[in-house]
Amino acid sequence: MAEPDFERVNLSKEEKVCGVIFAVLLLGSIAECRVTVRVEDLDYPAINCRKHSAVLTDFGGVGDGKTSNTKVFQYAISHLSQYASDGGALLVVPPGKWLTGSFNLTSHFTLFLHNEAVILASQDESEWPSVPVLPSYGRGRDAPDGRFSSLIFGTNLTDVVITGYNGTIDGQGSYWWDKFHKGELKLTRPYLIEIMFSDHIQISNLTLINSPSWFVHPIYSSDIIIQGLTITAPIDSPNTDGIDPDSCTNTRIEDCYIVSGDDCIAVKSGWDEYGIKFGMPTQHLIIRRLTCISPDSAMIALGSEMSGGIQDVRAEDLTAINTQSAVRIKTAVGRGAYVKDIFVKRMNLNTMKYVFWMTGSYGSHPDPGFDPKALPNITGINYRDVIAHNVTYSARLDGIPNDPFTGICISNVNIQSEGKKLQWNCTDIEGVTSNVYPKPCELLPEKKEKFECPFPDDKLPIESVQLKNCGLNLLRKKIVFNF
Repeated sequence: MAEPDFERVNLSKEEKVCGVIFAVLLLGSIAECRVTVRVEDLDYPAINCRKHSAVLTDFGGVGDGKTSNTKVFQYAISHLSQYASDGGALLVVPPGKWLTGSFNLTSHFTLFLHNEAVILASQDESEWPSVPVLPSYGRGRDAPDGRFSSLIFGTNLTDVVITGYNGTIDGQGSYWWDKFHKGELKLTRPYLIEIMFSDHIQISNLTLINSPSWFVHPIYSSDIIIQGLTITAPIDSPNTDGIDPDSCTNTRIEDCYIVSGDDCIAVKSGWDEYGIKFGMPTQHLIIRRLTCISPDSAMIALGSEMSGGIQDVRAEDLTAINTQSAVRIKTAVGRGAYVKDIFVKRMNLNTMKYVFWMTGSYGSHPDPGFDPKALPNITGINYRDVIAHNVTYSARLDGIPNDPFTGICISNVNIQSEGKKLQWNCTDIEGVTSNVYPKPCELLPEKKEKFECPFPDDKLPIESVQLKNCGLNLLRKKIVFNF
């Protein structure tokens, strides 16, 4: 492939006038005609700005929605990786529909989508290489032997930004959903974005639609900011989780709107004996200002794959509409590890099956090799300041026999239900409540003196990360005609 022509620009009207003057007055007295090419100034927030920039069309990209750009993306990013040690590089995806299969990112790099840009995921399986199963899962989720690489993929990276002016990434997932329903998959479906074994990651200000499976999957990574995403998939699409922080530390998810066929956010850390052996928890996670619609799943799920542990999750200012449950804990015998120190406040819920739901018998296992003695420790679960309307059941809280869920605290809750007689169904749990309506089950007695369940006052390190205001000047050129 030829080297990109960074000097090439489209001539403006003024430049064309200069050309005419030049042709007519070759021997005239005009010294020069100087024209400044019109510049498109873009400002965007990012963890780091870039010294170098290029446009996908510089590398031969064709945005007609039909021509494959897989090799173009791969070549462009490979070429720009040379600037990693010199201020990094940014690749602009301009207006158009850019069909592509899977491609890998590089460190000190920004992928920037123009607001009229659409990245279309190819439905040609030959453009999706296979990758090994995740070590904390032991197998693929759809098929045991392997999985397809994600559309946008990266591993062992640092300082990566995927952002834009609300440009779109379309996973064209119907092809994959149909194969899933027919049982025709030999490898696990691709995710839309997956970043592995990496740090200092930003994914922001994008519209993501119709992922083949999970949308955003940071795994074995740290120092992650995910914000301003609009994520949508049909509510009956299989396993289209919105955001899945998986064995990650120091993560901030904020200002996202998600419509999903599965959990809007699913917090994970590995599956049964594989997750126990890998032993990498998800911890120090904050989720705030989230809006979710998911009639068959949770706004936020903790688990069910939580065998590396989940600790210190802080969720606040949450809205769920027409969603099965709010913040749900999913686990089972064989998972081991823990879900502890969970803090939730200010939930506004409308049209829910359950407000509070905890499940100790979720069941699914990767294979028969799980340890039946590996019991999860579920403790320190705190909810406060909840308003809910049009609810079927206030709570279904089912711990594990001889392994109860403990330290549950619920305060300042008002639930308006449809009138089902049994609002609270509780087994194998322990905790307390304060100022909760309707009256909770006997396993959650109300204290005589009102109190608030705790929510940490300290800030997580990721909350203190301030994004920089980065400027991108495209076509910074001056055309000079000397006569």
